[in-house]
Amino acid sequence: MYVCEAFASYGASLAEKTVPDAVFHHARRAVVDWYAALVPGSIMPVTSKLQATLSDELDVGGARLALGQSAHARAAALINGTASHAAEVDDIYKYAIYHPGAPTISAALALAQSLKANGEDFLRAVIAGYEISTRIGQTLGRNHYKFWHNTGTVGVFGSAAAGALLLRLNAEEFAHALATAATFAAGLQQAFKMDSMSKPLHSGRAAEAGLLAAMGAAQGITGSLDILEGEFGMGRAMSSDPNWQEALANIHDTYNICSVTFKNHACCGHTFAPIDGALALKSKHDIDSEHIHRVIVSTYGPALDVAGNPSPSTAAEARFSIPFVVATALMHGSVRLAAFSDQRLSDTGLRALMTKINLAIDPTFDAVFPGQRAARVSIETSDGKSYQTVQPTRKGDPDMPLSDAELQEKFDELVEPVLGKTRAALISQKLWGLDAGSSLDDLCGSE
Repeated sequence: MYVCEAFASYGASLAEKTVPDAVFHHARRAVVDWYAALVPGSIMPVTSKLQATLSDELDVGGARLALGQSAHARAAALINGTASHAAEVDDIYKYAIYHPGAPTISAALALAQSLKANGEDFLRAVIAGYEISTRIGQTLGRNHYKFWHNTGTVGVFGSAAAGALLLRLNAEEFAHALATAATFAAGLQQAFKMDSMSKPLHSGRAAEAGLLAAMGAAQGITGSLDILEGEFGMGRAMSSDPNWQEALANIHDTYNICSVTFKNHACCGHTFAPIDGALALKSKHDIDSEHIHRVIVSTYGPALDVAGNPSPSTAAEARFSIPFVVATALMHGSVRLAAFSDQRLSDTGLRALMTKINLAIDPTFDAVFPGQRAARVSIETSDGKSYQTVQPTRKGDPDMPLSDAELQEKFDELVEPVLGKTRAALISQKLWGLDAGSSLDDLCGSE
């Protein structure tokens, strides 16, 4: 059996398999968090420009965009997949270095709405997408992440699996959907080494491409079933000959959707341990940012590769700058959307504090990445005192999770300014209550 076939056999079984209530609850949490990312992202420039680009594909079809506009499923997946990654507040599966929600849920909801599926079918599709894509991403590993943006590459499997389940593809058709999706996989890290709108488009394109692969498989389009493990396949081309049997080892016993990280800060996840460490020191020792002489942040190598920008000039660059977000945390006590306003970007005091922040790689932390995301933060003050803490994990990671109440607070903070309190409360109530009796028609910013 080829690897795509093994994943497909599992994925197709999820249409009828008894799924524990706790797993459905974690799927609802993922959807609530996705929506919290979708709505603020829907009014960001990249999303507005993408909607203008696709204007002739809107106001038709059975799917809906975040603010209510109708669209065909593929266009909705592309636009919502972009929007839900644009604000940098979407979820993470840390072992795969991957944001599963934006591509997977965007595709699942777009197709589910078009098919008039119910809430349980939608949740099953989300679970299928998470379980298959996270395992593929984890297997491709750290070597894949050196050049590729996993949300663009691995995300195609999340959307393809979700689409295949909703279309009720049999195991053979499901396998062809995954095989075709594999050869659609794309997204280069160079796209976010400078100011660019390409990064969120990776997620949107993954949502659309995987959905296309599933829809094509339903019509009989076939793919190369050995595309993952073959001599010229994805594993060898985009990683270092990964062990696919390990990817399948626990698939019938463990649900990865129960181990997702939900972001507590509005920026790159590689910055979170440094932010949390800085906030811990600030709170414990009542440190005034004006009295800081030097800060040293020691963490794992990829964090500096991706988020080591010492002098960001735009909001997009600032989200990938440990000096910027740590300085923001020390000055303002949080790093949410307001942190990336024009006023903050041009704040001379914040810029001065950034110059006092030094970055280093800690070999111990680097060795345990991506399974653990840790940082050591040291602060020296102008009166000669020094403070240090090790942040072994990130607030929002599975071992320090956001509670349902904290997740709801995040939802309210991000959604209410766009939709208003009344509409936001109505939508969150429906998301938390998704089940077999739920309609998906009104999960948008307008009736």
